[in-house]
Amino acid sequence: VQLVESVGGLVQAGGSLILSCAASGRTFSVYAMGWFRQAPGKERAFAAGITWNGGSTYYAASVKGRFTISRDSAKNTVYLQMNSLKPEDTAVYYCAGRASSGSYSRPAEYNYWGQGTQVTVSS
Repeated sequence: VQLVESVGGLVQAGGSLILSCAASGRTFSVYAMGWFRQAPGKERAFAAGITWNGGSTYYAASVKGRFTISRDSAKNTVYLQMNSLKPEDTAVYYCAGRASSGSYSRPAEYNYWGQGTQVTVSS
């Protein structure tokens, strides 16, 4: 499975940005998708997750209420709508896919990864 994220960008604090992740290849093997982020000097951290077919969603406490994850199964695409952005949201954002259920927040349980896209929030 190949994952390609859209280009991130620079946004002012309080602004919004939407990321997309297009999946190709053996997408029938994908059970769920997630968005992770990694700030400079920090470990990669879970932001949001969604099951591919059922549409159940999961969020990290730091983004709940501000970020929304969704998917368009017909387009094999997952989205991350980010609102009320804060400077601490600045990070490289990665799209990831997993072939089985389990802990949504553990990067090690994801089988497929995108190349990452930079999101910078200015104060």
